[in-house]
Amino acid sequence: MAAEEDDPINTQRTLLSAGPHRASPRSACVVVIHGEGLGRRADVDERAVIVGRSQEADLHIPHKSVSRQHCHIWRDGNEYRVRDLEATNTTRVNDLAISETTLNDGDHITLGESILKFISHSSVEARYHEEIYQLATQDALTDLHNRRHFIDMVDKEIARAMRHQRALTLCIIDVDLFKPVNDRYGHISGDNVLRQIASIVRRHVRSDDFAARIGGEEFAVLLPECDALAGHAFAERLRQAIAEVVFKPGAEALTITVSIGVASMTAERDTCSRMMAAADAALYRAKAQGRNQVCIQD
Repeated sequence: MAAEEDDPINTQRTLLSAGPHRASPRSACVVVIHGEGLGRRADVDERAVIVGRSQEADLHIPHKSVSRQHCHIWRDGNEYRVRDLEATNTTRVNDLAISETTLNDGDHITLGESILKFISHSSVEARYHEEIYQLATQDALTDLHNRRHFIDMVDKEIARAMRHQRALTLCIIDVDLFKPVNDRYGHISGDNVLRQIASIVRRHVRSDDFAARIGGEEFAVLLPECDALAGHAFAERLRQAIAEVVFKPGAEALTITVSIGVASMTAERDTCSRMMAAADAALYRAKAQGRNQVCIQD
């Protein structure tokens, strides 16, 4: 009897496993995302990384708020850890002061006035380039859009609004008397105030609005499909919300206010620079009239 040919349906094959799959090793790096040394990177591998103001530091951050040897980052088995080196401005991870702690992907490490981001990923190069893109479009201190990206978005929205004959309004927000806050409590406390204000702005904007930090203590919000009166109402709600918050840059409670200038797109305000100039003029008027108020540019 002739041997039966293999039936491709019924034939069974035994596959030998090579054993448990080993995950590709994760690599890690830290990137400066705010302050001196913006964009600088240090890889964290088998050798520990020292971050500090010293020229000998593995990641050199030349700013007076950073200690000569500020913190130590290293790999410990499958974990990465950071230790404060008794720095003058204690190392903070996600805004919490630490002596030593484990790092997770995406953690923010604050050293004085500089912020690092910890990246741990099987494709650290891809994540690093993604982070560089974020640096080009996002303000690292507040996580709002930065000025350059905001201007690009304003230009696009002006073109869209003109094409579809839609309303478009711009608000420029300036923190009143912010310099004395920095002078009295220090820039680190001042940065915390700016983060709080940015958080309030973020809670008040709609999903289609664009919010940005465009200067030291200056913010901007672009409101598509929104005329001057609706823009004024938005700005007034935002002003009141900030004025009601109790800020604590130091041990004492502090009230902080903002002045806001509002300008809508018109036939004459058909570019970003013209809209911003009009909103700036309204802001100047709000400051001149006593601060803590909203003015519209007609």
